[in-house]
Amino acid sequence: MPSKLAKKQRGSALSDTDELLEATTALILPLLHALDALNQAGRLMHPPALQEVVAAIAPYRDPLEEGRQVFTQAQWPDHLEAFTLHANMATTLALRAFDGFTSAMDQAEPPMAAYRAMGLATQAYAAAYPLAAMLPPVNRFYLESDVREDEELQRKLMEADPEKPNVGVMHADNASDQRGGFSVYVPEYYQGETLPLVVALHGGSGHGRQFLWSWLRAVRSDPCILIAPTSSDRTWSLMNPEADSQRLHGLVAYAKEHWSVDDQRVLLTGMSDGGTFSYVCGLQTDSPFTHLAPCSASFHPMLMEVVDPTRAQGLPIYLMHGALDWMFPVSVAQEANTALSAAGAKVVYREIENLSHTYPQEENPAILRWLAEDVQPAH
Repeated sequence: MPSKLAKKQRGSALSDTDELLEATTALILPLLHALDALNQAGRLMHPPALQEVVAAIAPYRDPLEEGRQVFTQAQWPDHLEAFTLHANMATTLALRAFDGFTSAMDQAEPPMAAYRAMGLATQAYAAAYPLAAMLPPVNRFYLESDVREDEELQRKLMEADPEKPNVGVMHADNASDQRGGFSVYVPEYYQGETLPLVVALHGGSGHGRQFLWSWLRAVRSDPCILIAPTSSDRTWSLMNPEADSQRLHGLVAYAKEHWSVDDQRVLLTGMSDGGTFSYVCGLQTDSPFTHLAPCSASFHPMLMEVVDPTRAQGLPIYLMHGALDWMFPVSVAQEANTALSAAGAKVVYREIENLSHTYPQEENPAILRWLAEDVQPAH
């Protein structure tokens, strides 16, 4: 029979386990709710509505702070160091994002302060991602809502080896203070099958390391290879298109060297200046991209005067623009739709009623379905 000492040790171990489970529950659920709220704030960020956006997310801050207090008071064993590190880092960044939104109204330029808070929210979202391999609720959080109950997909993700080379989130010379590098995501359950390639371009003054997260849920749920490059300068080389175009061509070749890419489904997409460069690069005669999906982009009809008519003919383009866009009025997108359709492109036009000058992540699943169905005919 077990000795009294053994029983006491076992009871102590169970008590410690209960404490850690309680601490985990106290933090993780409020953290996921907070990340969702911050993500929604970024999506709905429209300068005239900033005060309403800030008020809508305010109730999610205090539960996160309370959860952090419980989590940090627990006695965590050394073997859970990575778990506590990422949980604490994501929580700290999320709380800073909330505070950034709250204080934005008191700044000289409230919209710019809110955009900085959105950047902190993205960093929090990235910091929490390693927890997906450790906790099923976090695993589901980083999936699109319509596949969160897909037990087979969840199993594949939870059983995937996070240390396996050439899968997961990777960065090449793409730290936040670097330019000209790129970030990659390949689903952790990738086994060599042929997948579509998505190349996603950030907006002016943006960074690929952050813009990657605009697409991660979608390509993790509906498997694709994702590359998010960073422009060499503060934005894409719109005045000298060859500079960044050749680099994007090189990234397509790089993807094909390292993974199995579906040659008929190579998408170039982008936000704001990234969307504009999607036009500039994607409409070139030698472009390796089979599909384009510009969002909130500038467009000038004169662009069509230098495009090879055979390139535009039948080219699938998914064009998104917000009716509330304050940087590039929606009339710009309407003109693009008219000009591209007249040139023979197969345009899907999405004028989004409640979208300002931010990226609509909810469009990504539809874009991937379109990418799977609408293949450009061979010329």
